[in-house]
Amino acid sequence: LCGLVDRGDGAGWRVILTRRADHLRRHPGQVAFPGGRVDPEDPTPESAALREAEEEIGLVRDHVDLVGAIDPHETVTGYAVTPFVGFVDGAFAPRPDPSEVAEVFEPPLAFLMDPANRVRQLRQGPGPTAAYWAMPWEGRYIWGATARMLVSLSDRIAAATRERAG
Repeated sequence: LCGLVDRGDGAGWRVILTRRADHLRRHPGQVAFPGGRVDPEDPTPESAALREAEEEIGLVRDHVDLVGAIDPHETVTGYAVTPFVGFVDGAFAPRPDPSEVAEVFEPPLAFLMDPANRVRQLRQGPGPTAAYWAMPWEGRYIWGATARMLVSLSDRIAAATRERAG
């Protein structure tokens, strides 16, 4: 769930992100959207995103107005991710589940949308060198699939803005 929240503090829209708990087997300590796998009892992927956000950060689904999905992404570790964008009630107070989430933070959407705040990095590994986006913000390192999804969202917003202006 790519939750957008306006706290009414003049900073505008912010994106709700988490830092995954350090003890997790997969992607420990990495920045991510709240979310996870679709379970058999989830009627839709949207329901799964809302359920996971409630489990991970205490975001009750009634406080989210889903507006739609952005482009699906596949991670280098083989996960297929369909991010859903939703507007979140500004009164929402995160309650992270420490078994999954070390921290919840909210960088400004305007910061994340600004191409000047994106860095193209190269990752050396056992396989071929891979390029990825990174968006360092206040001591946090937003990178990989999360950064790629944010760039995708930013590109769609920019295209829609140009279309309306033109």
